[in-house]
Amino acid sequence: MTKTINIDWGKLGFTYTKTDFRYISKWKDGNWDDGKLVEDNNLSISEGSTALHYGQQCFEGLKAYATKDGKIQLFRPDQNSKRLNNSCRRLLMPEFPEERFIDACIQVVKANKAFVPPYGSGATLYLRPFVIGVGDNLGVKPAAEYIFCVFCSPVGPYFKGGMAPVNFMISDYDRAAPYGTGAAKVGGNYAGSLLPHEVAVKKGFADCIYLDPATHTKIEEVGAANFFGITKDDKFITPKSPSILPSITKYSLMHVAKEYLGLQVEEGDVFVDKLDMFKEAGACGTAAVITPIGGIEYKENLHVFHSETEVGPITKKLYDTLCGIQFGDVHAPEGWIVEVK
Repeated sequence: MTKTINIDWGKLGFTYTKTDFRYISKWKDGNWDDGKLVEDNNLSISEGSTALHYGQQCFEGLKAYATKDGKIQLFRPDQNSKRLNNSCRRLLMPEFPEERFIDACIQVVKANKAFVPPYGSGATLYLRPFVIGVGDNLGVKPAAEYIFCVFCSPVGPYFKGGMAPVNFMISDYDRAAPYGTGAAKVGGNYAGSLLPHEVAVKKGFADCIYLDPATHTKIEEVGAANFFGITKDDKFITPKSPSILPSITKYSLMHVAKEYLGLQVEEGDVFVDKLDMFKEAGACGTAAVITPIGGIEYKENLHVFHSETEVGPITKKLYDTLCGIQFGDVHAPEGWIVEVK
């Protein structure tokens, strides 16, 4: 018997909804245990856990999609696994094997199948894998024990009422240090971004844009997302830096831009004083796929790209193509889709 739940899929936001099961595996004495699905959504950890005191923790975000023909599929979970393990290595935490990571995600989706939003609703099932250092610790050193967990929550479309451009401001704050943890998906990066985000919102912007921490001349990230721009001669250009989080959505869009739209793709420096080379711009990440950028305020001047009210045609085509791949309506490159069976 299939469980039915009472959720108005059309009213879902990007918020937490408790689902029935989550996957947990514990690391101790040099090994991960077999892992299991549990119903309790509360973790009981030591007050000395390094995740609480020294920020020894990292996380991922990916989605499960319902297709038109009734399948459920994950989008590039192997890339999330690789990035999680990169983060683990940076924080001296044990890596979680890729095949087990993907299996854990599949187990969580299958166990919470009733929470997968139907095709056409615009909603998806968001998965949040994470690793935290736990156990009785006090000194500044790696933990002796760790927890790997994957939980899920149905979420609505990031854009209520359709995708529309928003404005951003250049921040005076740095998101990451030049040789810090910017390329790892660790909680400290996000904690440090809360104040700059609040400053931007109070000034009427959607979020802030961070420049490179070494010279403050190049765009790095847009809030918690990666930047891309479309030049006047139809090149897709996105920043490259060791302190940028490598976005799976960005690298997917780079492939789509080149192979599906026939654009020239470049990853390199994006100087903040050369914004007039772009006719369209956007921020990209798992939650929204693409957030169109209407304008960027820099030194009290607002530089507007395509429009503050309308999405540029290439940005729209990129969005529609990638979403089509994720929901099974557009043929996917080999290896990008993992079906949940």
